[in-house]
Amino acid sequence: MSSSHNPYMPSLVKIIDIIEETGDTKTIKLIFVDEQTQKNFSFKPGQFNMLTVLGVGEAPLSISSAPGEGDYFSHTIRRVGNVTGAITRLNVGDTFGARGPYGNGWPLDKIKGRDILIVAGGIGLAPLRSVIYYIKENRDNYGKVEILYGARTPKDCLYRREFDEWREIPNTRLLLTVDNVPEGTKWEHDVGVVTLLFDKISLNPSETAVLMCGPEIMMKFAVHNLLEMGFKDKDIYLSMERRMNCGISKCGLCQIGPKFVCQDGPVFSYYELRNLTEKIF
Repeated sequence: MSSSHNPYMPSLVKIIDIIEETGDTKTIKLIFVDEQTQKNFSFKPGQFNMLTVLGVGEAPLSISSAPGEGDYFSHTIRRVGNVTGAITRLNVGDTFGARGPYGNGWPLDKIKGRDILIVAGGIGLAPLRSVIYYIKENRDNYGKVEILYGARTPKDCLYRREFDEWREIPNTRLLLTVDNVPEGTKWEHDVGVVTLLFDKISLNPSETAVLMCGPEIMMKFAVHNLLEMGFKDKDIYLSMERRMNCGISKCGLCQIGPKFVCQDGPVFSYYELRNLTEKIF
């Protein structure tokens, strides 16, 4: 994808659409300015790009669109730092840099034929949105699907406009919860942390693969609860995207024991993580 032999050199991308998700989060649809680069670009759900703003810096962002969704790709970006702040201030037609895709993505081939439990918290739904649409387009390859999503408040839920579409996917359940509901806000779902939804899981742990992304504290408690429920550590997959920096295993900042999150991840099974020298959770 790179426009030169320098692996750090990004290619120019142009914003073709912007969707306001929440007060601090936007989904931006992008195309590469160079037509051949756009034509050659492909990715797997769970992979990420390094997004670059000249003079500001780079940040790793998961690709939130599904492969084949359209002649574009998208990132859902929460304004939390200099780079994400700069990107979210851009408008349709503006350009910046991107390189990738990097990482191994979710093991969608490996888990064919199994039931799928998706657990997401906050912005962690972004790298799992691509999984949801991938399963929709390949529905016969997977069993039952249950999506558990938690956010701070109803207004902080990502992709609210798509929830009904997800519910219409055959053999799919969507369960929602928020930490709190501001007075006067209509909310017909659960209130509390996402692990409270585990009581409603109907899937058989021995037949289910878990795909999870969210704040590390959420994933810590979620993993421990799932293990107690009988889910196996080899069947629980986590995205550790936030640990990455260069994207190509050169800087070493994302190294966990012998593993590089950007190259060997960002998706790991909990079995891999719990057997590393550095304690993750």
